[in-house]
Amino acid sequence: MNIWIGSLLDGAAQATGTVAIIDVFRAFTTAAVALANGAAQIVMVGTTEEALSLRDRGIGQVCIGEVDGRAPAGFDFGNSPFDVSHIDFRGKTLIQRTSAGTQGIVAARRADRLYAAALVTATATARALAAGTPDRISLVAMGDHGTTRTNEDELCALHLRNLLQGRPGNPEAVRGMILAGGEAARFHDPARPYLSPADLDIALDIDRYDFAIRVTVETGHPVARIEKTA
Repeated sequence: MNIWIGSLLDGAAQATGTVAIIDVFRAFTTAAVALANGAAQIVMVGTTEEALSLRDRGIGQVCIGEVDGRAPAGFDFGNSPFDVSHIDFRGKTLIQRTSAGTQGIVAARRADRLYAAALVTATATARALAAGTPDRISLVAMGDHGTTRTNEDELCALHLRNLLQGRPGNPEAVRGMILAGGEAARFHDPARPYLSPADLDIALDIDRYDFAIRVTVETGHPVARIEKTA
């Protein structure tokens, strides 16, 4: 099994084989929470205009996500896993737009199988990636806006690689390294009230969920759903 680690939008565009697009802060942590709270599926898009249009056309009922960290005008929720953790999304289709994670999903056009990954789904995602013993697995850390590398996504990629190669990994070490980095400090910045410390707590709750998030392209749009793995 060949495991390739890439970064940012360029990495997403280059990724082939079975692909995991990684966004820990906060897109795919939020997506995991929403799916765990009953969402039937999440349509992932690149622009706010597309998200709002899909909702207007009845493709989905709820828009979630962010532009520069904040919920865009007209969206139902921002990109906060804590804010959606109390919401019953049972049976609803969500539409998600973020500055890094969903951009990577849209860009990953060369993937044979595609997953949206975060630490909250790490072990289940590794199992899903390894299913069928693919020749190539690509792990892509999306970073900040898909243009700047960040500790949490790069470390998540390394953690996934450890799991894929049969090592147990060290969740506490991963968590500690992320907390020591600059990205984690943003969640305690009073100038950024849209970044909650509770978001950080959820995002670093490694293996909070025992499912992967599988993404398939349907009628031209990437659609994410829970995939259970044995």
